Amino acid sequence: MKLNTLLLLLVVSLFSGAARAEGLDSGDTAWILASTALVLFMTLPGLALFYGGLVQPRNVLSVLMQCFAITCAVSILWVLVGYSLVFADGGSMNAWIGGLDKAFMQGVTRDSLSGSIPETVFSAFQMTFAIITPALVIGGFAERMRFPSMLLFSVIWFLAVYVPVAHWVWGGGWLAQQGTLDFAGGIVVHITAGVGALVAALVLGPRKGFLTRQMMPHNMTMTITGAGMLWVGWFGFNAGSALAANGDAGMALMATHISAATGAFTWMLIEWFKYGKASALGIATGMVAGLGTITPASGFVGPMAALFIGFAAGVVCFFATNTLKNVLRVDDSLDVFPVHGVGGIIGSLFAGLFIATEWGGAGLAEGMTMGSQLSAQAIGVLSVFLWTAVLSFVLLKLVGLVTPLRASDEEETEGLDISQHEERGYNF
Repeated sequence: MKLNTLLLLLVVSLFSGAARAEGLDSGDTAWILASTALVLFMTLPGLALFYGGLVQPRNVLSVLMQCFAITCAVSILWVLVGYSLVFADGGSMNAWIGGLDKAFMQGVTRDSLSGSIPETVFSAFQMTFAIITPALVIGGFAERMRFPSMLLFSVIWFLAVYVPVAHWVWGGGWLAQQGTLDFAGGIVVHITAGVGALVAALVLGPRKGFLTRQMMPHNMTMTITGAGMLWVGWFGFNAGSALAANGDAGMALMATHISAATGAFTWMLIEWFKYGKASALGIATGMVAGLGTITPASGFVGPMAALFIGFAAGVVCFFATNTLKNVLRVDDSLDVFPVHGVGGIIGSLFAGLFIATEWGGAGLAEGMTMGSQLSAQAIGVLSVFLWTAVLSFVLLKLVGLVTPLRASDEEETEGLDISQHEERGYNF
Protein backbone atom coordinates (compact mmCIF):
# COMPACT_ATOMS: atom_id res chain seq x y z
CA MET A 1 0.00 0.00 0.00
CA LYS A 2 2.78 2.38 0.94
CA LEU A 3 4.64 1.58 -2.29
CA ASN A 4 1.53 2.25 -4.40
CA THR A 5 1.00 5.57 -2.61
CA LEU A 6 4.59 6.61 -3.20
CA LEU A 7 4.34 5.71 -6.89
CA LEU A 8 1.10 7.67 -7.20
CA LEU A 9 2.64 10.73 -5.56
CA LEU A 10 5.65 10.47 -7.85
CA VAL A 11 3.46 10.34 -10.97
CA VAL A 12 1.36 13.30 -9.78
CA SER A 13 4.46 15.36 -9.03
CA LEU A 14 5.95 14.60 -12.43
CA PHE A 15 2.77 15.60 -14.24
CA SER A 16 2.34 18.76 -12.16
CA GLY A 17 5.97 19.66 -12.83
CA ALA A 18 5.43 19.21 -16.56
CA ALA A 19 2.34 21.39 -16.38
CA ARG A 20 4.28 24.10 -14.58
CA ALA A 21 7.04 23.90 -17.18
CA GLU A 22 4.50 24.39 -19.98
CA GLY A 23 2.48 27.11 -18.27
CA LEU A 24 2.62 29.74 -15.56
CA ASP A 25 5.38 29.41 -12.99
CA SER A 26 4.47 31.28 -9.81
CA GLY A 27 8.08 31.45 -8.63
CA ASP A 28 9.29 33.03 -11.88
CA THR A 29 6.32 35.38 -11.86
CA ALA A 30 6.95 36.53 -8.31
CA TRP A 31 10.61 37.23 -9.07
CA ILE A 32 9.90 39.26 -12.22
CA LEU A 33 7.16 41.21 -10.42
CA ALA A 34 9.72 42.14 -7.78
CA SER A 35 12.37 42.88 -10.43
CA THR A 36 9.97 45.21 -12.25
CA ALA A 37 9.51 47.24 -9.08
CA LEU A 38 13.28 47.27 -8.51
CA VAL A 39 14.07 48.58 -12.00
CA LEU A 40 11.46 51.33 -11.77
CA PHE A 41 12.92 52.14 -8.33
CA MET A 42 16.22 52.75 -10.14
CA THR A 43 14.70 55.67 -12.07
CA LEU A 44 12.30 56.97 -9.44
CA PRO A 45 13.75 57.77 -6.99
CA GLY A 46 17.25 56.32 -7.58
CA LEU A 47 18.48 58.04 -10.73
CA ALA A 48 16.49 61.19 -9.96
CA LEU A 49 18.23 61.61 -6.59
CA PHE A 50 21.63 60.59 -7.97
CA TYR A 51 21.44 63.17 -10.76
CA GLY A 52 19.64 65.74 -8.60
CA GLY A 53 22.44 65.87 -6.06
CA LEU A 54 25.08 66.33 -8.75
CA VAL A 55 23.69 69.54 -10.26
CA GLN A 56 23.68 73.04 -8.81
CA PRO A 57 20.88 73.94 -6.36
CA ARG A 58 19.06 76.14 -8.86
CA ASN A 59 18.61 73.16 -11.20
CA VAL A 60 17.74 70.31 -8.86
CA LEU A 61 13.98 70.35 -9.47
CA SER A 62 14.48 70.45 -13.25
CA VAL A 63 16.38 67.16 -13.13
CA LEU A 64 13.78 65.51 -10.88
CA MET A 65 11.01 66.81 -13.14
CA GLN A 66 12.70 65.45 -16.25
CA CYS A 67 12.95 61.96 -14.71
CA PHE A 68 9.27 62.05 -13.75
CA ALA A 69 8.10 63.36 -17.12
CA ILE A 70 10.11 60.79 -19.07
CA THR A 71 8.73 58.00 -16.88
CA CYS A 72 5.17 59.08 -17.69
CA ALA A 73 5.69 59.72 -21.42
CA VAL A 74 7.58 56.49 -22.13
CA SER A 75 5.06 54.42 -20.15
CA ILE A 76 2.24 55.75 -22.34
CA LEU A 77 4.19 55.24 -25.57
CA TRP A 78 5.16 51.72 -24.49
CA VAL A 79 1.51 50.72 -24.14
CA LEU A 80 0.52 52.37 -27.43
CA VAL A 81 3.26 51.15 -29.78
CA GLY A 82 6.59 50.58 -28.01
CA TYR A 83 6.02 47.05 -26.76
CA SER A 84 4.65 45.93 -30.11
CA LEU A 85 7.47 47.48 -32.17
CA VAL A 86 10.09 45.80 -29.99
CA PHE A 87 8.60 42.34 -29.46
CA ALA A 88 5.88 41.68 -32.08
CA ASP A 89 6.80 39.88 -35.30
CA GLY A 90 7.67 42.43 -37.96
CA GLY A 91 7.18 40.06 -40.88
CA SER A 92 9.47 40.90 -43.80
CA MET A 93 10.88 43.83 -41.80
CA ASN A 94 11.52 41.78 -38.66
CA ALA A 95 15.29 42.12 -38.95
CA TRP A 96 14.89 45.86 -38.39
CA ILE A 97 11.66 46.55 -36.51
CA GLY A 98 8.73 44.69 -34.97
CA GLY A 99 5.14 44.84 -36.14
CA LEU A 100 1.98 46.42 -34.76
CA ASP A 101 0.13 43.22 -33.85
CA LYS A 102 0.40 44.13 -30.16
CA ALA A 103 -0.15 47.88 -30.53
CA PHE A 104 -2.47 49.20 -27.80
CA MET A 105 -1.63 45.92 -26.01
CA GLN A 106 -3.83 43.87 -28.31
CA GLY A 107 -3.89 40.23 -27.26
CA VAL A 108 -2.14 40.93 -23.96
CA THR A 109 -4.65 39.47 -21.53
CA ARG A 110 -4.70 38.06 -18.02
CA ASP A 111 -4.08 34.59 -19.44
CA SER A 112 -1.48 35.30 -22.13
CA LEU A 113 2.00 34.11 -21.26
CA SER A 114 5.53 35.01 -22.25
CA GLY A 115 7.49 31.89 -21.39
CA SER A 116 6.59 30.98 -17.81
CA ILE A 117 5.35 34.42 -16.73
CA PRO A 118 2.26 36.48 -17.61
CA GLU A 119 2.80 38.63 -20.69
CA THR A 120 1.64 41.65 -18.69
CA VAL A 121 4.53 41.11 -16.28
CA PHE A 122 7.03 40.65 -19.11
CA SER A 123 5.80 43.82 -20.82
CA ALA A 124 5.92 45.84 -17.59
CA PHE A 125 9.44 44.60 -16.85
CA GLN A 126 10.66 45.59 -20.30
CA MET A 127 8.89 48.94 -19.98
CA THR A 128 11.09 49.86 -17.01
CA PHE A 129 14.18 49.43 -19.21
CA ALA A 130 12.61 51.66 -21.83
CA ILE A 131 11.98 54.30 -19.13
CA ILE A 132 15.47 54.46 -17.64
CA THR A 133 17.33 54.69 -20.97
CA PRO A 134 16.19 58.19 -22.08
CA ALA A 135 16.27 59.22 -18.40
CA LEU A 136 20.00 58.43 -18.36
CA VAL A 137 20.52 60.64 -21.43
CA ILE A 138 19.46 63.80 -19.57
CA GLY A 139 22.74 63.72 -17.65
CA GLY A 140 24.55 64.78 -20.81
CA PHE A 141 22.69 68.07 -21.14
CA ALA A 142 21.72 68.74 -17.51
CA GLU A 143 21.42 72.37 -16.41
CA ARG A 144 21.04 73.88 -19.87
CA MET A 145 18.29 72.26 -21.98
CA ARG A 146 14.79 73.72 -21.97
CA PHE A 147 12.01 71.47 -20.67
CA PRO A 148 9.84 71.48 -23.85
CA SER A 149 12.80 70.57 -26.07
CA MET A 150 13.95 67.92 -23.59
CA LEU A 151 10.55 66.26 -23.58
CA LEU A 152 10.12 66.35 -27.35
CA PHE A 153 13.63 65.04 -27.95
CA SER A 154 13.24 62.24 -25.37
CA VAL A 155 9.95 61.04 -26.85
CA ILE A 156 11.22 60.95 -30.44
CA TRP A 157 14.59 59.50 -29.36
CA PHE A 158 12.81 56.67 -27.57
CA LEU A 159 10.87 55.76 -30.73
CA ALA A 160 13.71 56.26 -33.23
CA VAL A 161 16.71 54.97 -31.27
CA TYR A 162 15.72 52.79 -28.32
CA VAL A 163 12.84 50.89 -29.92
CA PRO A 164 14.73 49.67 -33.04
CA VAL A 165 17.88 48.78 -31.08
CA ALA A 166 15.87 46.85 -28.47
CA HIS A 167 14.21 44.93 -31.30
CA TRP A 168 17.54 44.20 -32.98
CA VAL A 169 18.94 42.67 -29.81
CA TRP A 170 15.98 41.34 -27.78
CA GLY A 171 13.13 41.16 -30.26
CA GLY A 172 14.64 38.75 -32.77
CA GLY A 173 16.18 41.39 -35.02
CA TRP A 174 19.37 41.20 -37.04
CA LEU A 175 21.79 41.46 -34.11
CA ALA A 176 20.03 38.64 -32.31
CA GLN A 177 20.13 36.57 -35.50
CA GLN A 178 23.90 37.00 -35.81
CA GLY A 179 24.42 35.98 -32.17
CA THR A 180 25.15 39.29 -30.41
CA LEU A 181 24.93 38.87 -26.64
CA ASP A 182 23.38 41.44 -24.32
CA PHE A 183 22.04 39.87 -21.15
CA ALA A 184 20.53 42.96 -19.53
CA GLY A 185 21.17 46.04 -21.66
CA GLY A 186 24.82 46.95 -22.11
CA ILE A 187 24.13 47.64 -25.78
CA VAL A 188 20.41 48.41 -25.64
CA VAL A 189 20.53 50.70 -22.60
CA HIS A 190 24.05 51.88 -21.79
CA ILE A 191 25.59 52.38 -25.23
CA THR A 192 22.49 54.11 -26.59
CA ALA A 193 22.17 56.34 -23.50
CA GLY A 194 25.89 57.12 -23.40
CA VAL A 195 26.19 58.00 -27.07
CA GLY A 196 22.94 59.97 -27.03
CA ALA A 197 24.21 62.00 -24.06
CA LEU A 198 27.57 62.63 -25.75
CA VAL A 199 25.95 63.91 -28.94
CA ALA A 200 23.58 66.12 -26.94
CA ALA A 201 26.49 67.58 -24.98
CA LEU A 202 28.35 68.37 -28.21
CA VAL A 203 25.31 69.90 -29.94
CA LEU A 204 24.27 72.08 -27.00
CA GLY A 205 27.78 73.11 -26.02
CA PRO A 206 29.17 73.51 -22.49
CA ARG A 207 27.48 75.15 -19.53
CA LYS A 208 28.40 78.74 -18.68
CA GLY A 209 31.58 78.63 -16.63
CA PHE A 210 32.57 75.10 -17.65
CA LEU A 211 36.24 74.55 -16.67
CA THR A 212 36.57 78.18 -15.53
CA ARG A 213 34.76 77.88 -12.20
CA GLN A 214 33.91 75.12 -9.78
CA MET A 215 30.71 73.19 -10.55
CA MET A 216 30.66 70.87 -7.58
CA PRO A 217 27.65 68.67 -6.72
CA HIS A 218 25.35 70.66 -4.47
CA ASN A 219 24.15 67.76 -2.29
CA MET A 220 26.35 64.68 -2.03
CA THR A 221 24.03 63.16 0.58
CA MET A 222 21.29 63.08 -2.06
CA THR A 223 23.70 61.63 -4.63
CA ILE A 224 24.96 58.86 -2.36
CA THR A 225 21.39 57.99 -1.38
CA GLY A 226 20.44 57.73 -5.05
CA ALA A 227 23.57 55.67 -5.76
CA GLY A 228 22.61 53.18 -3.07
CA MET A 229 19.15 52.86 -4.58
CA LEU A 230 20.69 52.25 -7.99
CA TRP A 231 22.92 49.50 -6.58
CA VAL A 232 19.97 47.68 -4.98
CA GLY A 233 17.67 48.24 -7.95
CA TRP A 234 20.30 46.88 -10.34
CA PHE A 235 19.75 43.40 -8.94
CA GLY A 236 16.32 43.50 -10.57
CA PHE A 237 17.82 45.02 -13.71
CA ASN A 238 20.37 42.25 -14.24
CA ALA A 239 19.12 39.21 -12.32
CA GLY A 240 15.56 39.87 -13.46
CA SER A 241 16.73 39.67 -17.07
CA ALA A 242 16.99 35.90 -16.67
CA LEU A 243 13.17 36.08 -16.77
CA ALA A 244 13.11 33.22 -14.28
CA ALA A 245 14.05 32.44 -10.70
CA ASN A 246 16.91 30.14 -11.67
CA GLY A 247 20.68 29.72 -11.71
CA ASP A 248 21.18 32.36 -14.38
CA ALA A 249 19.42 34.90 -12.16
CA GLY A 250 21.53 33.87 -9.19
CA MET A 251 24.78 34.17 -11.14
CA ALA A 252 23.71 37.53 -12.59
CA LEU A 253 22.99 38.85 -9.10
CA MET A 254 26.35 37.66 -7.81
CA ALA A 255 28.25 39.04 -10.81
CA THR A 256 26.43 42.36 -10.52
CA HIS A 257 27.40 42.87 -6.90
CA ILE A 258 31.02 41.79 -7.39
CA SER A 259 31.51 44.13 -10.35
CA ALA A 260 29.87 47.08 -8.58
CA ALA A 261 31.99 46.64 -5.47
CA THR A 262 35.20 46.18 -7.45
CA GLY A 263 34.50 49.14 -9.74
CA ALA A 264 33.77 51.40 -6.75
CA PHE A 265 36.83 50.28 -4.81
CA THR A 266 39.12 50.59 -7.84
CA TRP A 267 37.92 54.13 -8.65
CA MET A 268 38.38 55.11 -5.00
CA LEU A 269 41.96 53.81 -4.93
CA ILE A 270 42.90 55.57 -8.18
CA GLU A 271 41.59 58.88 -6.80
CA TRP A 272 43.37 58.27 -3.52
CA PHE A 273 46.74 57.73 -5.17
CA LYS A 274 46.25 60.45 -7.79
CA TYR A 275 44.85 63.23 -5.62
CA GLY A 276 45.78 62.17 -2.09
CA LYS A 277 42.20 61.69 -0.92
CA ALA A 278 39.31 59.38 -1.71
CA SER A 279 35.97 61.04 -2.48
CA ALA A 280 32.37 59.96 -1.97
CA LEU A 281 31.60 61.12 -5.51
CA GLY A 282 34.39 58.91 -6.85
CA ILE A 283 33.34 55.75 -5.07
CA ALA A 284 29.70 56.26 -6.14
CA THR A 285 30.69 56.90 -9.76
CA GLY A 286 32.93 53.83 -9.77
CA MET A 287 30.03 51.76 -8.48
CA VAL A 288 27.81 52.93 -11.37
CA ALA A 289 30.64 52.18 -13.81
CA GLY A 290 30.96 48.66 -12.41
CA LEU A 291 27.22 48.11 -12.68
CA GLY A 292 26.94 49.41 -16.23
CA THR A 293 29.93 47.43 -17.42
CA ILE A 294 28.78 44.08 -16.02
CA THR A 295 25.23 44.50 -17.35
CA PRO A 296 25.66 42.92 -20.82
CA ALA A 297 27.70 40.03 -19.39
CA SER A 298 26.02 39.47 -16.02
CA GLY A 299 24.15 36.26 -16.76
CA PHE A 300 26.86 34.79 -18.99
CA VAL A 301 30.02 35.04 -16.86
CA GLY A 302 31.34 33.69 -13.58
CA PRO A 303 32.35 35.49 -10.37
CA MET A 304 36.05 35.89 -11.21
CA ALA A 305 35.23 37.32 -14.62
CA ALA A 306 32.91 39.78 -12.86
CA LEU A 307 35.80 40.78 -10.60
CA PHE A 308 37.99 41.51 -13.62
CA ILE A 309 35.18 43.38 -15.42
CA GLY A 310 34.59 45.54 -12.36
CA PHE A 311 38.29 46.34 -12.12
CA ALA A 312 38.42 47.24 -15.82
CA ALA A 313 35.36 49.45 -15.36
CA GLY A 314 36.99 51.34 -12.50
CA VAL A 315 40.20 51.96 -14.43
CA VAL A 316 38.91 52.60 -17.96
CA CYS A 317 35.86 54.68 -17.00
CA PHE A 318 37.93 56.80 -14.57
CA PHE A 319 40.40 57.81 -17.26
CA ALA A 320 37.64 58.17 -19.87
CA THR A 321 35.87 60.65 -17.58
CA ASN A 322 39.00 62.73 -17.05
CA THR A 323 39.92 62.63 -20.74
CA LEU A 324 36.49 63.72 -21.97
CA LYS A 325 36.27 66.67 -19.60
CA ASN A 326 39.82 67.90 -19.19
CA VAL A 327 41.46 66.91 -22.49
CA LEU A 328 38.62 66.97 -25.02
CA ARG A 329 36.76 69.67 -23.04
CA VAL A 330 33.34 68.13 -23.64
CA ASP A 331 30.74 69.07 -21.03
CA ASP A 332 28.90 65.78 -20.57
CA SER A 333 27.49 67.23 -17.37
CA LEU A 334 26.99 64.06 -15.34
CA ASP A 335 29.51 61.79 -17.13
CA VAL A 336 26.97 59.65 -18.95
CA PHE A 337 29.17 58.67 -21.89
CA PRO A 338 32.44 57.88 -20.04
CA VAL A 339 30.58 55.86 -17.41
CA HIS A 340 27.61 54.28 -19.20
CA GLY A 341 28.73 54.48 -22.82
CA VAL A 342 32.31 53.34 -22.31
CA GLY A 343 31.21 50.83 -19.68
CA GLY A 344 28.60 49.37 -22.03
CA ILE A 345 31.19 49.05 -24.82
CA ILE A 346 33.86 47.24 -22.82
CA GLY A 347 31.29 45.10 -21.00
CA SER A 348 29.71 44.01 -24.28
CA LEU A 349 33.10 42.97 -25.64
CA PHE A 350 34.03 41.16 -22.43
CA ALA A 351 30.72 39.27 -22.57
CA GLY A 352 31.95 37.57 -25.74
CA LEU A 353 35.26 36.66 -24.13
CA PHE A 354 34.29 35.51 -20.64
CA ILE A 355 31.25 33.46 -21.69
CA ALA A 356 33.68 30.62 -22.48
CA THR A 357 33.52 27.76 -19.98
CA GLU A 358 37.28 27.95 -19.33
CA TRP A 359 36.63 31.39 -17.79
CA GLY A 360 33.75 30.08 -15.69
CA GLY A 361 31.12 31.31 -18.14
CA ALA A 362 27.93 29.70 -19.38
CA GLY A 363 29.58 28.47 -22.58
CA LEU A 364 29.40 29.53 -26.22
CA ALA A 365 26.17 29.00 -28.12
CA GLU A 366 26.02 26.12 -30.58
CA GLY A 367 27.86 26.95 -33.78
CA MET A 368 29.73 29.90 -32.26
CA THR A 369 33.49 30.07 -31.76
CA MET A 370 35.37 32.57 -29.64
CA GLY A 371 36.29 34.50 -32.77
CA SER A 372 32.77 34.59 -34.19
CA GLN A 373 31.33 35.61 -30.82
CA LEU A 374 33.77 38.49 -30.38
CA SER A 375 33.06 39.54 -33.97
CA ALA A 376 29.31 39.53 -33.27
CA GLN A 377 29.88 41.64 -30.16
CA ALA A 378 32.04 44.15 -32.03
CA ILE A 379 29.49 44.46 -34.84
CA GLY A 380 26.74 45.05 -32.31
CA VAL A 381 28.72 47.72 -30.47
CA LEU A 382 29.81 49.56 -33.61
CA SER A 383 26.44 49.49 -35.37
CA VAL A 384 24.49 50.69 -32.32
CA PHE A 385 27.10 53.39 -31.64
CA LEU A 386 26.76 54.75 -35.19
CA TRP A 387 22.98 54.42 -35.32
CA THR A 388 22.57 56.27 -32.03
CA ALA A 389 25.09 58.99 -32.88
CA VAL A 390 23.58 59.80 -36.27
CA LEU A 391 19.94 59.65 -35.15
CA SER A 392 20.61 61.65 -31.97
CA PHE A 393 22.31 64.42 -33.96
CA VAL A 394 19.53 64.57 -36.55
CA LEU A 395 16.78 64.54 -33.92
CA LEU A 396 18.39 67.33 -31.91
CA LYS A 397 18.65 69.48 -35.02
CA LEU A 398 15.02 68.79 -35.95
CA VAL A 399 13.79 69.56 -32.44
CA GLY A 400 15.81 72.77 -32.56
CA LEU A 401 13.80 73.83 -35.59
CA VAL A 402 10.57 73.42 -33.62
CA THR A 403 11.62 74.92 -30.28
CA PRO A 404 14.92 76.33 -28.97
CA LEU A 405 17.07 73.57 -27.49
CA ARG A 406 19.06 75.55 -25.01
CA ALA A 407 17.99 77.88 -22.24
CA SER A 408 19.01 81.49 -22.75
CA ASP A 409 21.94 82.95 -20.82
CA GLU A 410 19.51 84.67 -18.46
CA GLU A 411 17.50 81.47 -17.91
CA GLU A 412 20.66 79.44 -17.29
CA THR A 413 21.94 82.01 -14.79
CA GLU A 414 18.59 82.14 -13.02
CA GLY A 415 18.36 78.36 -13.02
CA LEU A 416 16.02 75.95 -14.79
CA ASP A 417 13.91 75.44 -11.67
CA ILE A 418 12.57 78.98 -11.89
CA SER A 419 12.84 79.61 -15.63
CA GLN A 420 11.21 76.33 -16.70
CA HIS A 421 8.95 75.40 -13.77
CA GLU A 422 8.49 78.53 -11.63
CA GLU A 423 9.54 76.56 -8.55
CA ARG A 424 12.51 76.32 -6.24
CA GLY A 425 14.14 73.22 -4.82
CA TYR A 426 15.22 75.12 -1.72
CA ASN A 427 13.99 78.23 0.07
CA PHE A 428 17.09 79.61 1.74
